[in-house]
Amino acid sequence: MSDNDDRNQGGSGRRPISLKRGGSGTVQQSFARGRSKSVVVEKKRKRVVGPQGGSAAPGGKPAAGGAPKKNESALAAKARELGLSEEELVARQRAIQRARAEAAQKEERRKSEEAERKQRAEEEQRLLEEKQRRAAEEAEEAERKRREAEAEAAAAEAAAKASPGDAPAARKEAPKQKERPRIDDDADGMLESMGGRVKKKGAGGPGRSTPDKSRTKNDRGRQKGKLTIQNVLDGDEDRQRSLASVRRAREREKQRREQGGDREKIQREVVLPEAITVQDLAARMAERAADVVKYLMKQGQMVRVNDVLDSDTAELIIEDFGHIAKRVSESDVEEGFISDDDPEASKKLRAPVVTVMGHVDHGKTSLLDALRQTDVAAGEAGGITQHIGAYQVKLKSGDKITFLDTPGHAAFSSMRSRGAQATDIVILVVAADDGVMPQTIEAIKHAQAAEAPIIVAVNKMDREGANPQKVLTDLLQHEVIVESMGGEVQAVEVSALKKTGLGELTDAITLQAELLELKANPDRPADGVVVESQVEQGRGSVATVLVKRGTLKRGDIVVAGAQWGRVRALIDERNQQLKSIGPSQPAEILGLDGAPEPGELFAVVDNEARARELVDYRQRQKKQSAAAAGGAGASLEQMLARLKQSDTKEMPLVVKADVQGSAEAIAQSLEKIGNEEVTARVIHGAAGGVNESDILLAKASGAPVFAFNVRANKQARELAEQEGVEIRYYSVIYDVIDDVKGTLEGMLAPEKRETFIGYAEILEVFNISKVGKVAGCNVTEGVVKRGSGVRLLRDDTVIHEGKLKTLKRFKDEVPEVRSGMECGMAFENYEDIQKGDLIECFEVEEIERKL
Repeated sequence: MSDNDDRNQGGSGRRPISLKRGGSGTVQQSFARGRSKSVVVEKKRKRVVGPQGGSAAPGGKPAAGGAPKKNESALAAKARELGLSEEELVARQRAIQRARAEAAQKEERRKSEEAERKQRAEEEQRLLEEKQRRAAEEAEEAERKRREAEAEAAAAEAAAKASPGDAPAARKEAPKQKERPRIDDDADGMLESMGGRVKKKGAGGPGRSTPDKSRTKNDRGRQKGKLTIQNVLDGDEDRQRSLASVRRAREREKQRREQGGDREKIQREVVLPEAITVQDLAARMAERAADVVKYLMKQGQMVRVNDVLDSDTAELIIEDFGHIAKRVSESDVEEGFISDDDPEASKKLRAPVVTVMGHVDHGKTSLLDALRQTDVAAGEAGGITQHIGAYQVKLKSGDKITFLDTPGHAAFSSMRSRGAQATDIVILVVAADDGVMPQTIEAIKHAQAAEAPIIVAVNKMDREGANPQKVLTDLLQHEVIVESMGGEVQAVEVSALKKTGLGELTDAITLQAELLELKANPDRPADGVVVESQVEQGRGSVATVLVKRGTLKRGDIVVAGAQWGRVRALIDERNQQLKSIGPSQPAEILGLDGAPEPGELFAVVDNEARARELVDYRQRQKKQSAAAAGGAGASLEQMLARLKQSDTKEMPLVVKADVQGSAEAIAQSLEKIGNEEVTARVIHGAAGGVNESDILLAKASGAPVFAFNVRANKQARELAEQEGVEIRYYSVIYDVIDDVKGTLEGMLAPEKRETFIGYAEILEVFNISKVGKVAGCNVTEGVVKRGSGVRLLRDDTVIHEGKLKTLKRFKDEVPEVRSGMECGMAFENYEDIQKGDLIECFEVEEIERKL
């Protein structure tokens, strides 16, 4: 049924289509722009037959329009009337209220937005009118001044043309000419006097007030600013700028001021190192890097921001940009890394650093174990110490002693040297049954070079045949004079196995430390020495350091050699985490970006920029020295060409060890094995396990990989099998040296030893067809053998050296002919023989050479 039908039936609105007894309700529906409409909702209800045959609402309720019940509330009655439950009626009323509230909020927001828009438009209109008014006033003022100037000029001209007697009169009339009527006004007056009507803008009529003059001008100016067809046809001589144009001009002016177009150029002093990148140079000059690149392109140099410039080019750029260049040396970055000594008042007593030195198997580690009540030697392969260990022992008296345990093998000479440099006192361990040995003498030299006092510990006093007096007497030859012989060196007899004499040894150390008065300032940034370093899986680069001065705290930024990092953890020898360590205290630090070389000095720096600057300089120096040693920019082909030109044969090696000190010691030992003919060259030695990059390097260089106390990972093993690279595993340094030595001996050319065996004199020379010349000889001395080497002598001069091709006795080939017998001889590829020549026979024996 349509709306027209409803209207024809006299209905006031749209009636719902219902099915007999159904409940109906009204819902307020909201639309955009605040409009709303009431919508009738019809709900179909199921007819329920009551107990008396009448219909009832679902749930046993009476149908809508039934008789009201007693004590029924108004809400329930209304719900019953609409055919709804009370809950549905309440929910609908709440929905209607929410919809009305939302509609009211939307209407309020719309009105506020409309008011704000209207206010902004009025403000913009007011500003535009004010600007146009000022422009009109300025134009009127300029026009007025122009007219005054024209009037004065006309008056002066009239006065010049008048007679001298009339000059005063002319001068009196001149001011009146300023107030002469305008030509347009005269024309309008003439037209009105003739009966015409002149239409004037703004003329007031009956009941109409004359508009404000200034407002009329503004309205006229505003109308002129609009672009219409009439304005285009009439011309745009009087057209003013639009508001958008004015805004664009203001924006351009603002940008120009922000870019500093009017600011004065600031001249800066630019610190210029020996080499600098374009980016860094631009930053130091406070200029844009693009401007520097553009400048260099104009000079014919195509560069990028990361390219490096030399100091001369950079200085020219700085001067052309209007700055002052201040040249500094690149090595100046090292200044202040290790600060000067502290004042004496700030120093406090510290624990002594004691280094245990001696020959192999003289009981150094066992003695240290007895002091520490631990067993370190059991964990060392082959029963020898191959790492520098740093430990701190606290005595019963409360005193602390820091021990450095250095290996005694000759391969670790450099490690012992570093231990002596970092130490205060040297304990020289000498076995009472063995005496002074080569490494004992070497340890004495290291201690004397470091000017460290020595305490002699005569160990193994529990063994039979121990003779401590002989040990002390032998030490006299090396300028080590003990107190019992009138010297200043303390000597203590100990037994690491029976733990005897340990108290006397610690007392001697404490006494020597008191004499030295060891002090350091703990209240300053730390510096010290790297004792050992390694790369561990899961922990990264681990460095064992010994603090000399200051306090090293967790979180400090440390530079050690060519590596740097922030200290993430401090771990002592008992595997305990520490927050800080003071002077003479050793610890392992985690957080460096690589394993520094043992013996490198470390120090705490202020910030990361300073650390990077130091490390970059040291890495560049390291690369330059390596390039100078091996030929700068040498490729593999150039290296092979040099090897072909030289007579020296090289055996390339890749060495990986568990700690950096071991890798360095192995490399130094292997490079000392060769001679002028053969040599071993470690192309890469580092701490850490064998990885894929090591295999690729070994493949490119044709070198085996020596793994010392480390293993190759799965990927490296598979790659080595594919590429045919040999990986050898070792745990004792003796085996490494023996294998390399044997390989180098196999590369040596065997020694040729010549043995004289006999002489033969040529009696006659025979020409035999198909054979050539054959010499009939008489063996005068020794024996002549077929296949032996021969020299042909003529007048005691060697004219040919070769091999004997034929040796015959009568017509038979014989292996040898002895002295006093005649034979026939023929030489290989030589026939210039004469009667009377002498033949010298010899044998060459090849003997294997040893290194």
